[in-house]
Amino acid sequence: MQVPVTAPSPYANPEHDPHITQKKYDEILNNLKKLKGRLPHLQKETNRLAQNGDFSENVEYSIAKGKLRGTNRRVLELESQILLAKIIKPKDNAKVVALGHTVDIKMDDEKKTYTVLGSSEIDTTKNIISDNSPLGSALIDKRLNEKFKIEIGGKKKEIEITKIA
Repeated sequence: MQVPVTAPSPYANPEHDPHITQKKYDEILNNLKKLKGRLPHLQKETNRLAQNGDFSENVEYSIAKGKLRGTNRRVLELESQILLAKIIKPKDNAKVVALGHTVDIKMDDEKKTYTVLGSSEIDTTKNIISDNSPLGSALIDKRLNEKFKIEIGGKKKEIEITKIA
């Protein structure tokens, strides 16, 4: 039987943004440590169930093997993420917006505060935006007190940077 060849999905192996904070880096290391701690148990369980005979009718073995494969895959993903990680270290007293900075802006006479981080740490409930978002990319490399225009939601908005921390 011939297996059909298909193009890989663009969502199959998403690229991880290498720009992360030290907190996120430590979180990834902690998750990796937990997963590696589970591997010996999963390997023993898979080996034990493999000894029950016929694999075609051994559902427990198939499930255990799936868990082991999934855990191994996740370990490899986290190891790759750690290997490629670039820790964000924002400069104090900066005059130009960069990754890791918290920026106070005035937009339409309304004051807002945003933190610009890598795309893996977005949290809109805490006003943490990505440097790849329209507003985040517009803020990068802008200076304190600089005014600029951006299109958000189909409307032109004037933004002024009032503070960079």
